[in-house]
Amino acid sequence: MIADHMLVRANPEGNTAQLAGRPKLLFIACYFPPVQAIGAVRGGNIERYLGSLGWEVTVVTPDPSLWRNVDDIEKLLTELDRGSLKRILTGHRWRFLVPNHLKCWDQNVGWVAGGICRSIARHLGIDRHIGWVKEAERACSHLCPKDVDIILASGSPFVSFRLAKTLSDRLRRPYVLDYRDPWTQSRFVGRPPRLKSVREEAGLLKDCAAVTIVSPSWAEDLDQRYGVGEKVHVVTNGYDSDEVATVRPYDFGHCAFVFTGNFYPPKISLAPFLAALKLLKESQNEMGNEWYFHYYGAQEDYVRQQAAHYGLTDRIVLHGRVPRREALAAVKGANLALGISSIYEQSQLIDKGTIPGKIFEAIGLGTPVLLITPLGSDATALLTPTGLVKSFTGSDTQGMVSFLQEVVGGRASQPKNIESCSWTTLSKNLDVILRGCLTFTTGHHHFLRDGAGSEPK
Repeated sequence: MIADHMLVRANPEGNTAQLAGRPKLLFIACYFPPVQAIGAVRGGNIERYLGSLGWEVTVVTPDPSLWRNVDDIEKLLTELDRGSLKRILTGHRWRFLVPNHLKCWDQNVGWVAGGICRSIARHLGIDRHIGWVKEAERACSHLCPKDVDIILASGSPFVSFRLAKTLSDRLRRPYVLDYRDPWTQSRFVGRPPRLKSVREEAGLLKDCAAVTIVSPSWAEDLDQRYGVGEKVHVVTNGYDSDEVATVRPYDFGHCAFVFTGNFYPPKISLAPFLAALKLLKESQNEMGNEWYFHYYGAQEDYVRQQAAHYGLTDRIVLHGRVPRREALAAVKGANLALGISSIYEQSQLIDKGTIPGKIFEAIGLGTPVLLITPLGSDATALLTPTGLVKSFTGSDTQGMVSFLQEVVGGRASQPKNIESCSWTTLSKNLDVILRGCLTFTTGHHHFLRDGAGSEPK
């Protein structure tokens, strides 16, 4: 049960007049700051930058106390106390389905029991966050049409899309679906999608006002499968100009190659990069320059094992999981950041459309990026013009070695047009999309916003 005080409004009572005329966005985002997850970064930037463009944003998200790993919790609590944020904080049942992110009983018998339940859920195709959607719906039960002009739902988890449709039907307000990841067309699972999930996705896409998605190939894939046509808009990930401006670079004291985050073998594997490092180490052109590969993340055992296989144990530094600000400082201080979308040379649309979000942060920080990606990928097309991203297929070991030799030799790439990757630019595109949806007609409802907080017509 979520207490009444957990509904936090943006302005103290008596200052609401300044919000008159501002469109009201209900933003459904399970992964959201301060949770330490890459999925939370996009949502945080959407809230912040749409707010600066005149939107009154209320975020529906789990209570921060439920997450295992959070960043800057003190800052968040201060902002909530100050009334500068609007949140509808929810509970989350069945947290044992997401033990890596949510606090739950995960010791001894609890871990065994939870493991059995997770296996059953996977077998039945149950979303791991199924225990959140009913709690979120209950937390939003007090909302009425005058509180909301439009609903935006971020996925994954895709139960947020289901919640958006439910609230849209009740409040008679249009909803927009924001895909951070593909839903039924998985990047990592080879088996066909479940027919029930495909039908649900089709129905939600049919009734939504618009769809935003992070890459052109994913937009094309969605259109091919569901015929979304002009509904779909590409809004990539990006970097927060204000955030990167405050990052102080970490001084490694040597040439540093950095990777932050997780690997997903065999598709997103460290092996091709380590093969290049092995040749770099043996190269006669290295001239004795000191360099090391630094890994920041939870998969230290995997990196340690791979490094031993390639004879690079003496060239690897493991830092473990660190706060976001520390990871950004490392990327800022690095001579090179590593990004991997797929090590396969030829890929389907779903792989060509994968653009690791961390690359945008490296661009904003002015750090050169070695990107391992398929031929003809969206990442290559969209990010090469920044002047900081150099793309290679997983099999182009010698090409990577040549580029690494340039980096070690101090011949760094220089940024060009990076502003196109900033949320200052991206949010303006999203603003236009959302404002265009404030009046939207479906076969079931006619939605019309006529001034702030209008009733449905």
